[in-house]
Formats: sequence, structure tokens, C-alpha cells
Amino acid sequence: MRKTIGFLAMTACLFAAPDEKARREAGERLTEATTVFGEILRADDKGIPRDLVEKAQCAVIVPGLKKGAFIVGGQFGKGFISCRGAHDRGWSAPAAIKMEGGSVGFQIGGSETDVILLVMNQRGADRLMQSQFTLGGEGEVAAGPVGRSASAQTDAKFTAEILSWSRSRGVFAGIALKGSTLRSDKGENEVLYGKELDTREVVTGKVTPTREGRALIQALTVESPAEKH
Repeated sequence: MRKTIGFLAMTACLFAAPDEKARREAGERLTEATTVFGEILRADDKGIPRDLVEKAQCAVIVPGLKKGAFIVGGQFGKGFISCRGAHDRGWSAPAAIKMEGGSVGFQIGGSETDVILLVMNQRGADRLMQSQFTLGGEGEVAAGPVGRSASAQTDAKFTAEILSWSRSRGVFAGIALKGSTLRSDKGENEVLYGKELDTREVVTGKVTPTREGRALIQALTVESPAEKH
């Protein structure tokens, strides 16, 4: 009897361990996304123009986008998207996404690259709510301007639905992510929220964010409060 109970307990632990590991890894990615966002926003005159953050409809953060030989000429990364709700009710719980393919330019080299996208209008937000969306159409995505006053010197925010930036080896720059695909990571959303959800279901639904998710929401709120939108 004792052997049977011991065997069942060991079996339960074996099945529980991967779930706990997945939760820990997802939490670490959320924390890393928060750190990346904060560092880039605090980059003084080399960061993202603050007024663009204040006007953004959604923010996508992919920490440590990796260049993989198994994806010919492209990259792979896991990150998160948070959007504003209707009537400025604040930033949503972060939904997990995957970024694949495309090219982020010469600066990636063999290293990892942090990527941030700001979605500037509802049409762009609707595109990212699709289960899969490839960046690259005319006017859809453009390299974001760099510097606190740079947005005043460019019309990018008036023409592009999505602005993008990358950081590799301490170098921060706006970059066009044409050809990259964003898609929902339902598996990671299930790890975070207990059920399989797509991007739209997370950012428009009544989903309770995790502790790490609340930290990311707070970072977004500090830089872009609802009343400033």
C-alpha cells in the first residue's frame, strides 16, 4: 500500500514539474519584458519619444529575439502585447505572442536583440489581434524615430500603423520589421491564465494578470497613463 501511494505521489510530481517550470519561465519572460521596456524608456535622448508612448494603442515587447539557423534568414522570439481598453480603461493583461521570420537588419549579428513595437491606432491593433499577422504592407510598419524630440521631426507617427525599434549590444535604433510574423501563443497564455486564449481574448477580456503581468502594466501606466491618451 505504501509503495503504491509513493508511486502515485512520484507520478504526480513528474506531471506537475513541467507545469511549474513553464509558469516560472513565463514569469521570467514577463519580468524581462518589463525590464527591457523600462531601460529603453529611460535611455534619455536615445530612447523612444515619450509622446509616441503616450499615444500608442498597444505595446509589443519581445525580449531577447534570437537569430536561429533553423529559420533561414530569420529570427524567433517570445514576448507580450498589452493594449488599451475602450474609453481609456487602462492597459490590459499581457497576452503572449511569438515573433518569427523576417529580418531585423545588420545589427543583430549573432546576438540576441530586444524588440519593441508601438501600435499607433485601432486599425493596427485589430491587425495584431489576428491569430497570425505578417508585418510588411505599405504604411503598416515603419522604423520608429529615436530621441525624446525626434517624433516632432518626422511624420512616421501619422503614416504608419506600427512603429518598431530594436536594441542589440547596447545599440538602440528604429528598424522596420518587414516580413516578420506575429502570432498568438495560446500555450503560454494557458500557462499564465489557466486556459487556452488567443490575443484578442486576453487583451479584451476580463483576465486577471499575474504578479509579473501587473508589473508590466504598471510600467506602461507610468509612461502612458490613461488620462494622457
